[in-house]
Amino acid sequence: MVSGFLAVLDDIAALMDDVALATNLATRKTAGILGDDLAVNAEKATGFLAERELPILWSITKGSLINKLIIVPVALLLNAFFPVAITFILLIGGCYLAYEGAEKILDYLDRALKKRPPVVADSKQATPALDQEKIKSAITTDFILSVEIVIIALGTVAEQSSTVQILTISAVALLATVGVYGLVALIIRMDDVGYRLIKGSDGTDILSTLGHVLVGALPVLIKVLSVVGTLALLLVAGGIFAHNIAYLHTLLPGLPVSVKEFGIGMVVGLVIAGSVALFKTFRHFLKLSN
Repeated sequence: MVSGFLAVLDDIAALMDDVALATNLATRKTAGILGDDLAVNAEKATGFLAERELPILWSITKGSLINKLIIVPVALLLNAFFPVAITFILLIGGCYLAYEGAEKILDYLDRALKKRPPVVADSKQATPALDQEKIKSAITTDFILSVEIVIIALGTVAEQSSTVQILTISAVALLATVGVYGLVALIIRMDDVGYRLIKGSDGTDILSTLGHVLVGALPVLIKVLSVVGTLALLLVAGGIFAHNIAYLHTLLPGLPVSVKEFGIGMVVGLVIAGSVALFKTFRHFLKLSN
C-alpha cells in the first residue's frame, strides 16, 4: 500500500515537472503578446478619475478572469474536435483589434487637424455610464488578446497529454491576468507612491527626489503607453492575419516582419473603419429621408 502511494506521488511529481517545463516554454512563446497586452490594458485602464482607478481596474480584472474561464475550455474543446474554427475566431478578433487601432489613429489625426485637445477625465464629465462603457471596451479587447495568448500557448503543448495541456493553459491564463493587471495597478498608482515618498521626507533626501520622479514620470508613461498600446493593437492584428492567411504570410518577404504586420493591421483597420463610417452615414441619410 505504501509503495502504491509513493508511486502516485512520483506520478504527480513527474506531471508537475512536465507542466512547469511546458508553462515556462509557453510563457516565453507568449512574452511578446503579453507585452502588447500590458501596453494595451495600461492605456485602457487610464483616463478615469483618480479615486475610481483601482475599482475600475478591479472590474476589468474580473472581466479578464471571466474571459479566461470562457476561452480556455472552449479553446481546448475546439482544438480537440474542430481546430479549423480557431483560425476563424482569431481572424474575427484580428478585425476587431485592427479596427480599434485604426480608429484611435484616425481620431488622433482628426483632433490634430482640427486642433482639438484630447478628452481628459473630469469630475463633471465622468459618469457611471461612461465608466461602464470604457470597462466594456477594455474587457472586449482583453478577450481578443486572451484568445491569442491561449492559442499560442496551446500550440506549444499540442503534443503533450490532455492533462498537461489543461494545466499548462490554465497556468498561463492565470499568470497573464495576475501579471498584466498587477503591473497595470502599479503603473497607474505611481503618483500616489510618489506623493507618499515626498510627504514622508524632509524635501531634500533621495526619497523626495524619487517621489518627484515618480509623480512627473506618470503622465509621460501614460502617453507612451497610449501610443505603444495603439501600435500593439495593429501589430497583433497584423500578426494574426499574416500567420493565418498564406498569401499575407508570403507577401513582401523583403520587409521586416514587424513592419509588414503593422502595415497589414493598418490597412485592414482602415478598410473596416471606412466601411463602418459609410454604414453610419448611410443609416443617418435613411433616417433623414424618412
